[in-house]
Amino acid sequence: MDGAGPVVVGVDGSPSSLAAVEAAAREARAHGVGLRVVHAFGRPPAHIPSGGRPWEPSSAAGVPQLIDGTLGEAEQRARATAPGVPVEHEVVFGDPVEVLEIESRTASLLVLGSRGQGRFGALRVGSTTGHLAAHASCPVLVMRDDPHPSGPVLLAVDGSPAARGAVEFAFSQASRHGRALVAVHVWSTRTERAYASPADPPFVTYDEGRLRDEEERVLAEALGGLGDRYPDVPVERRLVRGRVRHTLIEAGADAGLLVVGARGRGGFAGLLLGSVSQAVLHHAPCPVAVVRARPT
Repeated sequence: MDGAGPVVVGVDGSPSSLAAVEAAAREARAHGVGLRVVHAFGRPPAHIPSGGRPWEPSSAAGVPQLIDGTLGEAEQRARATAPGVPVEHEVVFGDPVEVLEIESRTASLLVLGSRGQGRFGALRVGSTTGHLAAHASCPVLVMRDDPHPSGPVLLAVDGSPAARGAVEFAFSQASRHGRALVAVHVWSTRTERAYASPADPPFVTYDEGRLRDEEERVLAEALGGLGDRYPDVPVERRLVRGRVRHTLIEAGADAGLLVVGARGRGGFAGLLLGSVSQAVLHHAPCPVAVVRARPT
């Protein structure tokens, strides 16, 4: 991420968004980039355009007070948290979803609070956050009000090629913030690898020992090569037989960050589109980073 775009954070003056500003400032410092603080308001658009920004900085009445108030406090928080990090802010007229999705196209990381107010009120963990997590062009970090800064980075491993970006992001975060990495792969006898073909009935006999060995291989291959690139990161591998949502939420109690891919297979099929992703975004007790697969 060094030399890339800034860390972007959406703010509305709520305690949650101000906590997100502090987290974003720490991320900008860790990655050697600037911080961009954005507040948006306006009507939702009919669609999100494919080009550049469809707005101009707003000149509506009350904007100077907004800059002095909401954005002024956010900038003060950022500079106090990470002195020396370049900080810029902007008030724009536009729907927050549109504004932040377009901002993500030139950002290294998009940071959101878990709850909000006003026009950014939808930036609680809900439809807007879910949309941005699924469609932003950069990783999305959803903060909690009381994170565990010394906890390890928890990585949800599903073994899919699309999740490789999440694995790399997790190693990078662990290295830059001086944390350990805990890689968790959840499996059960319901996984597709338990059967010879998708057509086999669910009551077919399977070899549990062979299946566990296969899941061990999936976990090892998912992490392959990253340990050599990040020798400073202690790695703990956890192969857990159980339910994905329960396992990740429970493991997140001691984590400083939970990293998931935007889509997966097997136990993580439909991630960010189904129940697993919604459970993680709603109930994980630690910050959650969602990393989309890179375009091929």
